[in-house]
Amino acid sequence: MRFLDAACCPVEENSRAFTDAALAELRARRWSAGGWARFAGQVTRRSAEQVAAHPRAAAELTVLHSAFAIAGRGRGRRWILVSWLMAVTHLGLLGERRSVGWANVISLARANLPATGEPLGRWVGAAALVSDRLDGTLARRTQPTMFGFYADALADAAFWTWLGIRREPSRWLRVATLAAWAAPVVAVTAASVSKGEMVESPRFLLLRPAAALQVVLAVRTLHNRPSPHRAAASNTHGIA
Repeated sequence: MRFLDAACCPVEENSRAFTDAALAELRARRWSAGGWARFAGQVTRRSAEQVAAHPRAAAELTVLHSAFAIAGRGRGRRWILVSWLMAVTHLGLLGERRSVGWANVISLARANLPATGEPLGRWVGAAALVSDRLDGTLARRTQPTMFGFYADALADAAFWTWLGIRREPSRWLRVATLAAWAAPVVAVTAASVSKGEMVESPRFLLLRPAAALQVVLAVRTLHNRPSPHRAAASNTHGIA
């Protein structure tokens, strides 16, 4: 499998500078309640400015997630809402682009498979593998963005963590799933807040093991028949 390299994506300097400055101020305030309140206010204002600067992309994201909500038939509404919020508050990462683009649409569709993929049944993992290959190919043929780089990475983290925890009967593979996707996201976030600037994950060190684990989980999902207890838990408590 091939992956989109961050080095291929033009960095939106203003967005990176804003994030580093906001994190530095939060650190200077010793992560106090007042510091977190100011940080939240700064992020909210910046996000509103970027929505105003990218109205077409904001509208596309809203229509797209509305379609996810319809496809989910009431399932995973909070999951879809979080996906929309994360996407629409990071439009600055699109840079000069005004449209989200098909590659990012596919990445977001993969991220929301836990809410929309029930009709796929045991093929949901295989569908995610296909989408992962397709969005990377499309991004390389067009103009990659940092929005796409992060959307692809977080889509993988969201979907494969969900699949491993909810569909995988092996305890060791569930632990491997958390180590491959959830743990790096938590570690990078904590390190960025602690250091007072954005810290990039060593993604090249994680790609090959994670790619192999994707294939393992997808194949096992095709062949595993979950116990009635796990099936019920996945349907009723997996997402809300």
